[in-house]
Amino acid sequence: MALGAILILVTVGSAIVALLLLTPSPTDQEGSITVTLLDNAGVMIEADDLRIYIDPIDLNSSFADLKADAILITHPHGDHYQSSAINMLQKESTVNVFPANMSMQVSIYDGIGVVPGDSIQVGTANITAFYMYTFAVEGYDATHPREANWTSYIIEINGFTFFHASDSKNILEYYEIAGQIDVAFLPLGPGCQTMADYEIVSVISAIQPDYFIPIHFTEGACESFMATYGDFIRDADCEALLLDNYESHSFAMS
Repeated sequence: MALGAILILVTVGSAIVALLLLTPSPTDQEGSITVTLLDNAGVMIEADDLRIYIDPIDLNSSFADLKADAILITHPHGDHYQSSAINMLQKESTVNVFPANMSMQVSIYDGIGVVPGDSIQVGTANITAFYMYTFAVEGYDATHPREANWTSYIIEINGFTFFHASDSKNILEYYEIAGQIDVAFLPLGPGCQTMADYEIVSVISAIQPDYFIPIHFTEGACESFMATYGDFIRDADCEALLLDNYESHSFAMS
């Protein structure tokens, strides 16, 4: 197995700060990137001797043997941040990334606090925090306020790019990443707290990913969504990949 050093670089504004050197553990088949859908919005990405988790929760005990090279948390809601899952995935070299306003968690896990626009280099993976927010319904505060600077994430590995939207609504900032995304993980609902229904079609039209993988869905929601909106997804030249929880799909890297 090929082992090497990982240089962790954090870009904040125009400043680049080298943090530490790590040694990865081999996890993937050569020349491929494997994604595994976890519970709720959780995703595991394995490629290039790296294992990256996004919002892992409710993991079964088998994941204790699948330690993380990096864990990315989008915001502190309990269906996205779970300390027991993070603890299970830790190894000495795990890089833990949180929105900067999760300062207590950054301190507990000796983590990295980010705001939209910050980038982190973990081995061959370039991880960029992006915008994630929802809008206030009349009479209520937004469940994911823009000013909290909670995050979605863009993960680029050897020219192949994932986008994990977390709980975001359809926001104007998506046009900034149009044509840059190979695989978009987008929530199906509920519409009061995430994008839903035709909003998802609009997001796909804005981002223009090659593939769309639903996250944050209830039983039967994927099939119902595709029955109603599948033609719109196909018209956008995007392929929908419907995965069950803990099901994997591999992409070939050119």
